[in-house]
Amino acid sequence: MPGMHVTLRQLQVFEAVARLGSFSRAAEEIHVTQPAVSKQIRQLQEEVGMPLLEQVGRQVCLTDAGRELLATCSDWLDTWNRFEQSIADLKGLKQGRLRIAVVTTAKYFMPRVLGPFCTEYPGIDVTLEVINRNRLLERLGHNEDDLYVMGVPPDGWEIESQPLMENNLVVIAPRAHRLAGRRRIPFAQLADEIFIAREEGSGTRMTVERVFAENGVHFRVRMELGSNEAIKQAVAGGLGLGVLSQNTLGDLAVEGLAVLDVTGFPVRRSWYVVWPRGKQLSVVAETFVDFLHEHAALLKPRA
Repeated sequence: MPGMHVTLRQLQVFEAVARLGSFSRAAEEIHVTQPAVSKQIRQLQEEVGMPLLEQVGRQVCLTDAGRELLATCSDWLDTWNRFEQSIADLKGLKQGRLRIAVVTTAKYFMPRVLGPFCTEYPGIDVTLEVINRNRLLERLGHNEDDLYVMGVPPDGWEIESQPLMENNLVVIAPRAHRLAGRRRIPFAQLADEIFIAREEGSGTRMTVERVFAENGVHFRVRMELGSNEAIKQAVAGGLGLGVLSQNTLGDLAVEGLAVLDVTGFPVRRSWYVVWPRGKQLSVVAETFVDFLHEHAALLKPRA
């Protein structure tokens, strides 16, 4: 681009806005303020001499010039990212970056392994995104992070996945529930119960619906909640039963909950670390995957 003085930062900001279709989401992703994003875009457009983005309602869209620049700068940024990765590899593990995206339930255990990792490798800048499954799959599809942690890897995707530890599902009820304390409750008795469930599309919800269908029992949902903590509060309040990962449970007595001994439960699942197939993991990412496997005990639910 003769005569133009375009910075790498401007291109990084432009690519984020173009990909996400939003100044605010771009600012959140690259950890700057929205005015800072607007300033970078304004300066870039002044250098190019043509508008690159236009506002259509609440959506930010590319102009023809913007589409041309995006096609070009995506290659530049990919090349630069590979260069940064190569430099980090040459420097070993004294410094580098690691971006991890995890589904919301993983927030109960990931900090317990990230702490020791950051202590052992203090020069590594770690970013942890805690998001719902749909948003995580969106980021995975765009290869926005180094690694992803989820309970149910998507079928039919070109990905690599490695199991980390158990992610078993249990039925929870209020401590005073009529089934609490009973042994070997037949699965069919769940047909008489109503449930507080995670939102459609969550890994837990998909697994629960599959298990109920396999047992010929209708999964009756009274309420959908997007938070495990909210589900526990609703169950403790007597609004229905719940099915959650054991990783989310703390002191049952304090939480006012009981785990029911239902035939077929716990449902055996695993947590997985995932990345796009063919992606060349950096030394930092490979080291973190090894660290996860070696420190699996840190990930297990507290007694």
